[in-house]
Amino acid sequence: MKIVVTGGGTGGHIYPALAFIQYVKEVQPDAEFLYIGGTRGLENKILPQTDIPFETLQIQGFKRSVSFENVKTVYLFLKSVSEAKKRLKQFKPDVVIGTGGYVSGAVMYAAAKLKIPTIVHEQNSVPGITNKFLARYVDHIGISFPDAAAYFPKDKTTLVGNPRGQQVSGVHQSTILSNYHLDPNKKTVLIFGGSQGALKINQAVIQALPAFATKDYQILYASGERYYKEIEESIGIMKDAAKNISIQPYIDEMAEVMANCDLLIGRAGATSIAEFTSLGLPAILIPSPYVTNDHQTKNALCLVQAGAVKMIADSELTEINLVATVDEIMNDPAVHQKMAKAAKKQGIPDASTRLYALVQQSIRS
Repeated sequence: MKIVVTGGGTGGHIYPALAFIQYVKEVQPDAEFLYIGGTRGLENKILPQTDIPFETLQIQGFKRSVSFENVKTVYLFLKSVSEAKKRLKQFKPDVVIGTGGYVSGAVMYAAAKLKIPTIVHEQNSVPGITNKFLARYVDHIGISFPDAAAYFPKDKTTLVGNPRGQQVSGVHQSTILSNYHLDPNKKTVLIFGGSQGALKINQAVIQALPAFATKDYQILYASGERYYKEIEESIGIMKDAAKNISIQPYIDEMAEVMANCDLLIGRAGATSIAEFTSLGLPAILIPSPYVTNDHQTKNALCLVQAGAVKMIADSELTEINLVATVDEIMNDPAVHQKMAKAAKKQGIPDASTRLYALVQQSIRS
């Protein structure tokens, strides 16, 4: 089996793709892959660190205002479609899977025109412009949130989940928290705002640290590199006194750390949601207000309605309501257990298996 995977720009498009590729390699070791990304996206940092053949196309997104750049965008799209057709004819894939981002628009459109089986994977509850555009051309659409089905043709759409969820679902408890100078046997709250950190979360956590230092539970906070020095300077002498707080610029073993924590606080990106729901981990979500179509708020609301998370709007976040919400969950075992059960119910721990079944269906039909 030969598979082309395309997607890029952000980790939310890339990590699910890599999780799926890893799964297929395990169940079908002779499968061949080609990953096609853009020339400027995060994929240019991530893919070269893997053994997956990687090629790029030059493409860019539309500006929301009237701009000459949009003329260039159309030109690059048409040029990329032409170039993608050449790459596809050369590689001869059995199926092409797009996980989002502008580059996937060109590659998936080219594949559809060449009559190659095509699958779009949508990670969010509200699809982006690229996947909405592709919906009329591709054969199948795999969604991660049931709410996303409303945006796509019913006969093409299947709930598969996010492959990243299956990748972390098998992670077991360990003593990894000791690597961060914390007690592996103590209730732990994990706070992070993404790989770069999040300003509003950072500000609230700094102000909440004196209160957190008095709690029976412990805090592991991944601040992001750009905020780490600021926090180090802010907590000063309290750092030695607060034995239940560990602040790190970044956490490499995030999946294993999640599996050993009791509550997650962070943004509402599709990848992290797939991870913590697969693990049955309750969460407090603070959706980023800076994403397209405010899709993080919509992602979070799906889980709020299910009882799996509590949500605090970025504009309303303070150290007072942050600490109060954490206490509400961590100090009441019944609340925690109810949320954990709801989170587990929302998780799809066999997402890659489901997507692979869709791949096989596409090839047969």
